[in-house]
Amino acid sequence: MTTTVSSNGHHATECNPPPVDCRPTQPVRGYASGKDDYLSRLRKIEGQIRGLQKMVEEDRWCPDIVTQVASATRALQEVAVGLLNDHLQHCVLNAVKVSDVEGKARLDEMATTIRQVVRL
Repeated sequence: MTTTVSSNGHHATECNPPPVDCRPTQPVRGYASGKDDYLSRLRKIEGQIRGLQKMVEEDRWCPDIVTQVASATRALQEVAVGLLNDHLQHCVLNAVKVSDVEGKARLDEMATTIRQVVRL
């Protein structure tokens, strides 16, 4: 477990799940530097989903709807891959530097996450 000081001077534990007691700590996440980009992409995907709803409401041609579903799915997959990459580059790499035990724990966590993602 590594601790950093955030820009507001608070200590934060990096890349650990939120605490069970839900204390108001602000952990530093690996995607923090690209957060605005992720939010922008997710808003675009949200727009795609609204467009899909409208297509169904308008009784549009099924293959057109399915094509748009595939496009939205790919966009979400790109977000997931980006977040996984950020996690590897930031959280896992930092954990490996701390100790072999911490590094193995983060790698095991990553493998579990990848298994969940691949099980579509």
